[in-house]
Amino acid sequence: MAGLKQVSPDVTFDGIGGPLMQAEGLVSRFDMSELSVMGIAEVLPKYFHLKRRIAETAAAVIETKPDVLITIDSPDFSLRVAKLVKADTNIHTVHYVAPTVWAWRPGRAAKMAKMIDHVLALFPFEPPYMEAAGMACDFVGHPAATVPRATPAEVADFRSRHGLEDADPLVLVLPGSRRGEVARMGPVFGTALAQLGETRPAMRTVLPAASAVAEAVLAETSTWSFAPLILDPRQMSLEDGLAEKRIAFAACDVALATSGTVSLELAAAGTPMVSAFDLHWLSRAIISRMVTTDTGSLINHVTNTRVVPEVVGKDFTLANTVAAMEQLMQDPEPQRAAMEDTMDQLGRGGDAPGLRAARAVLARL
Repeated sequence: MAGLKQVSPDVTFDGIGGPLMQAEGLVSRFDMSELSVMGIAEVLPKYFHLKRRIAETAAAVIETKPDVLITIDSPDFSLRVAKLVKADTNIHTVHYVAPTVWAWRPGRAAKMAKMIDHVLALFPFEPPYMEAAGMACDFVGHPAATVPRATPAEVADFRSRHGLEDADPLVLVLPGSRRGEVARMGPVFGTALAQLGETRPAMRTVLPAASAVAEAVLAETSTWSFAPLILDPRQMSLEDGLAEKRIAFAACDVALATSGTVSLELAAAGTPMVSAFDLHWLSRAIISRMVTTDTGSLINHVTNTRVVPEVVGKDFTLANTVAAMEQLMQDPEPQRAAMEDTMDQLGRGGDAPGLRAARAVLARL
């Protein structure tokens, strides 16, 4: 949105989005947190409500007749909306974030081509997959590569303000940005970190909570045997909250993170991590049969390495999580070179991805 405003100042927006999109001038048609559901078993109880929202959104697009419909990630919602729109109109459709057909369900690209004209890809290896399925595709870079790095002065100030000057190590804890993730990952994270702290009396933990799950994070951590420093963005302005999170990432020595795009934020900060993930047992059983890769780490994919340790699915156990963190704390350096390589490949030093995306959208209209 910021890129489109820069390239075409008279642009107007309608749609659905969170706080950052609203800060750019969007009046969201409903609260985007309604769509923050992940996993097959997790979606089922909300199926009919989500189906209504899909129909409402498609009807609004058809009525509004925009020059372009840009759907952003959330394919289970976005592509269903686009399909309904394409059935009744010739509105140009753009999907921002290519489906991870290189990791699982490769047939998704061909299905997506029936309702999407143009794809904006975050990774440089994705355009050939999309073009082979019949869609135009532009690699526009990843937003994580443009995040400014915290300075040593900012890091020192963060540690001083929070009484963490003597923390050794300082561990970043990221249990997820969805309630279901916090509920599944939190108990193992808390117990694993408590065990690690038994032999490291100077160890401290920092947990930047996402706004949508801040209450869930507070409830979960209240059961832990230690008290992490929780950064609650609801107590800060949007700008201050983002800055505090960015500095916290850089201030920590290592991270225990729920797998996802947050791994790229950690790479941008240069903070080595253990990546963990799990789903409801039913979702896990179904999705495990669709996966075509041996790693879910974006850093491992981009660099074609396996330097980021992962504890995923049935391997996400207390013992495995503790062991992976122990190994990381002993030797965090191998990840740093891969992180630098990742950021370079994703566009660090070039134009902002949002500006590149805006140019790509307008060029193909």
